[in-house]
Amino acid sequence: MSPPRKPSLRSVLPSRGKKLLGRPGEFLVSEAIRRRPTRLVMVGKVGVGGTAPIMVQSMTNTDTADVLATAQQVAELHRAGSEVVRLTVNTREAAAAVPKIRARLLQMNLEVPLVGDFHFNGHKLLAEMPECIVALDKLRINPGNVGKGDKRDEQFARMIEFACRHEKPIRIGVNWGSLDQALLARLMDENARRPEPKDAPGLMREAMVASALESAARAEALGQPGDRIVLSCKVSGVQDLIAIYRDLSARCDYPLHLGLTEAGMGSKGIVASTAALAVLLQEGIGDTIRVSLTPEPGESRTKEVVVAQEILQTMGLRAFTPMVVACPGCGRTTSTFFQELARDVQTHVRERMPQWKLSHRGVENMTVAVMGCVVNGPGESKHANLGISLPGAGEAPVAPVYADGERTTTLRGENIAAEFIRIIDDYVERKYPKHS
Repeated sequence: MSPPRKPSLRSVLPSRGKKLLGRPGEFLVSEAIRRRPTRLVMVGKVGVGGTAPIMVQSMTNTDTADVLATAQQVAELHRAGSEVVRLTVNTREAAAAVPKIRARLLQMNLEVPLVGDFHFNGHKLLAEMPECIVALDKLRINPGNVGKGDKRDEQFARMIEFACRHEKPIRIGVNWGSLDQALLARLMDENARRPEPKDAPGLMREAMVASALESAARAEALGQPGDRIVLSCKVSGVQDLIAIYRDLSARCDYPLHLGLTEAGMGSKGIVASTAALAVLLQEGIGDTIRVSLTPEPGESRTKEVVVAQEILQTMGLRAFTPMVVACPGCGRTTSTFFQELARDVQTHVRERMPQWKLSHRGVENMTVAVMGCVVNGPGESKHANLGISLPGAGEAPVAPVYADGERTTTLRGENIAAEFIRIIDDYVERKYPKHS
């Protein structure tokens, strides 16, 4: 009798992600993560909450009244992976532009769900231009600045009336920079009468949650269906955000929009957003995310979309584009060659992904390893779908390539980068079935 076959390395390694039967980009959550059960809210044709995958969204920073610039940025954000895009609607000109933006997007063959962001005067704008709400898929209402004093309840009610009449979902978006002062004063009075009053940060967190829940309850009392309400409570402190959303998620089953407001610029904004969102997502909290980055001057707005996708993908929650695994480099690596190859591979797969997504089912789940030397290179390359282990400093220009855990070829000479990128394209054509 022949000896049992030795298992391959890939068969005994933990999977980088479990594919969920359904549309590309959906992932089974790790057994360590159990999504909090919520209602399903439809924003256009995109689901938020329920069994829908955690959705990525973004917001334009153009003047909404500039129809061409705003439509172009919406298209750019959507093509980068923003599944819903929010617009500022703050003036009559902006409100009048929304239907034109929708029309221009349709001319580009883009059905992008649009969210109108309203503050202060939304009730007036929608009354004057009902065509604006027809062109929108959702309204964002901030209960802290929808109105002041006696007018607050009336103006909030009018916004809900528009949402009900046109069957539009809403996001009740609380922000600590514009917290409802009347509610805060009430809670301060109640807090002062407690035997053990909360400190100022604790009271602020309580006020944020109360504002969201009380506003949602009032919206339902006014006729807005519960399955057309999303909540958010945004602050700029990581620990505050985590505490608030833990409390909020324990007290309702509305879908929750996660985001660290005013996260900042560059690495600070990325690190802060990731630190906050990853903790909550790991606990199963959150149904849609936005990473609010301040762009560098001249930088594309799409960076925040890429960061949001990468947070979800590195956690195994969704897949958007092939992941490139690369070592950080050390004294053994050859100059900058492996860094340049890692960059070129990352750029290549992102540029090819829009076409691959249409033509090759499941390619977003692929992993590619670009390793700088022989210490961890072969082992890490075997873990990936495709991997290359580059020669280290002073070593011959010889680079073994691995596919599905097996060494398939060895690249030599000056054209290693171009040859490996061609191998990636060939692998995609061979391994991922084409859509029928």
